[in-house]
Amino acid sequence: MKSGFVNIFGKPNAGKSTLLNALLGEKLAIVSSKVQTTRNRIKGFLTETDKYQIIFSDTPGIIEPKYKLHEKMMASVKNALEDADIALLIVDVKDNLQENNELFQSLRLKVPCIVVINKIDKVSAEQVLAANNFFLKQEYCHSVIDISALENDNLKELVRKIVELLPNGAPFYSEDDLTDLPTKFFVGEMIREKIYELFGDEIPYHTAIIVNEFKEKDTLTKIQADIIVQRETQKGILLGGKGAMIKKMGTLARVDIEKFLDRKVFLQLYIKVRPKWRDNEFQLKEYGYK
Repeated sequence: MKSGFVNIFGKPNAGKSTLLNALLGEKLAIVSSKVQTTRNRIKGFLTETDKYQIIFSDTPGIIEPKYKLHEKMMASVKNALEDADIALLIVDVKDNLQENNELFQSLRLKVPCIVVINKIDKVSAEQVLAANNFFLKQEYCHSVIDISALENDNLKELVRKIVELLPNGAPFYSEDDLTDLPTKFFVGEMIREKIYELFGDEIPYHTAIIVNEFKEKDTLTKIQADIIVQRETQKGILLGGKGAMIKKMGTLARVDIEKFLDRKVFLQLYIKVRPKWRDNEFQLKEYGYK
C-alpha cells in the first residue's frame, strides 16, 4: 500500500482546480476564468483499495499579498509546501515559461516535483515539446507530464507517475472519504462561484460567503447564507433591480447544491455590508479564512 500528500502549486489560472476535479471525477473546487478564485486549501482523496491513497491538495494561485485575505491564502500555500510528499507544478503551456520557472525555483521544494504542462490541446506539438525541453533542464524537475485537465487528456499517465513516487504507508483516511472538509464549505463555495460567473471583475474579490443554517429535513435541506460585501454600492449591484440578480444567483446556486447533495434544497440568501472585511482578522476567521 502506498499513501501520501500530492500538492498542486502554480500561478493563478494555470488549471489547478480543474485538474483536482478531473483527477477525482468530482467537482470539489470551484472554477472560474478570473484569478484568485481558490482561496482555501482543498483536499481530495483518490483511493484504490489495497493499492494507494493519494491525498491531493488544490492551493490558491501564488501571488504577492496586498491585504490580510491574501496573507491567509498564501499561508495555506506555505502549509502545503511543508507537508508535500510530491509536488505537482502546473503551468499553462501558453504562459511565460521563465516566469513560471522563477516561481517554482522560489518554492525551494525538497520533494520530487512533477512539472505538469497543462492546456496542451490549445497549442501546437512544437510548443509543447519546447516547454518539455525547457523544464527538463531545471534542477527541481523530476519529470514532465503533458495534459489537458479540461479534456481529461493523459491523466491516467499522471496518476501512474504519482503512484510510482508515493511513499509506502497505510491510508490516512477511510476508503469512502472524498475530502476532509465539511459539506457547508462546499455549499458556500458553490454560492461564491455564481458571483464569479455573474458579475464583473471587481465584485467577486470583495465578497465572502458564510453559511449560517444547514438543516436537513425529511423532504429537503434548508440553507441560509449571507453574502458579505464591503460597500453599499456592491450590495445594490448584487441585489439588482427588484432583486433580480440575487434571485438569479440563488436559483443557479440551488441547482448545483441540489446536484451535490442529491436532494431538494430551500436556499435563502441575504447580503450584508462589512467594510474592509478583507483586512479584519476577526471577520476573516468568522468567514473561514484561518
